[in-house]
Amino acid sequence: MLTLDLSNEPRWHDLAPGVRVRLRPLTTALMVATRSDPDVEAVPDETSDETRALIFAKALARRAVLAWEGVGDAEGNAINPSPQAIDALLDIWPIFEAFQLVYVSRGLLLEQEKNVSAPSPTGHSVGATATARPVRNAAKTARRGKTSR
Repeated sequence: MLTLDLSNEPRWHDLAPGVRVRLRPLTTALMVATRSDPDVEAVPDETSDETRALIFAKALARRAVLAWEGVGDAEGNAINPSPQAIDALLDIWPIFEAFQLVYVSRGLLLEQEKNVSAPSPTGHSVGATATARPVRNAAKTARRGKTSR
């Protein structure tokens, strides 16, 4: 069963020990806006999937991140989220992976769920109908050919 969260409130997500971000809910409007982001639209066709994923994640994060904790500048001073700081944060591999896992993939998993057939109530093939006609006679055994040695 699909459970709807009607509150649609931003939530805190842990991305690394001591680093957490407050993100808008991953809504259709947010995804559509990200797809039409100039950086996303400017990606050349020959761009690798990995690079596309990073560009999309950064564009999404720039729209979704409302606040964060545990992120600072080179001197260790806490900084506020900005487009440049968000991009720099996602350039850190474990942070990018965590963002994909705790935020993006949850939305994509739901998307995948709607793209498959519902299982039959009593098993995976119970509802299937046979397409092959029954055979009349058993098949003959294949002849053995001469083998070269």
